Amino acid sequence: MDKAQIVVIALAAVAFVVYRQMTPRPAARPVGLIIAVAMVLGGLASDGDKLVDPLHPVLAVTLLVAGLLVAAGLGALRAATTRVWRDQHGVAWSQGTPMTLLAWAGSIAVRVAMIFLTTVLGITSPQGSILLFIGVTLGVQFLMIARRGNALPHAAVPAARTAR
Repeated sequence: MDKAQIVVIALAAVAFVVYRQMTPRPAARPVGLIIAVAMVLGGLASDGDKLVDPLHPVLAVTLLVAGLLVAAGLGALRAATTRVWRDQHGVAWSQGTPMTLLAWAGSIAVRVAMIFLTTVLGITSPQGSILLFIGVTLGVQFLMIARRGNALPHAAVPAARTAR
């Protein structure tokens, strides 16, 4: 895939995920993790052996690892801004808040700044790094929201009356 295709796929995926996060959804939904894993695999597959700039391997690996750690941290931040609750049937739900939108804007700004930094340092930014970043940040966000939903207390279900 060329860089333009990757950017279009990444932007479409982010737009879709942000839209969905702003509507009430079950907190533990495997489709979110499937999307995250697909993004990571797509990022790895698109670059293959070109994931690290051969002219600056140490700096390139350092920036790649730092970028993935930042992606995980931003996913955790967005998960913390998401409202999570249980309904009367005991199902955990989640919904993004205005702070989630702000955190998404911050995530995008941080990613753009990281791309700018690699350019200034003269490091070739791998095409799939955008997909890796999005996959990691979404994966962490989805896992943390699911964990928060699982940690909520279950509502007491009234015992059924029995006839005597």
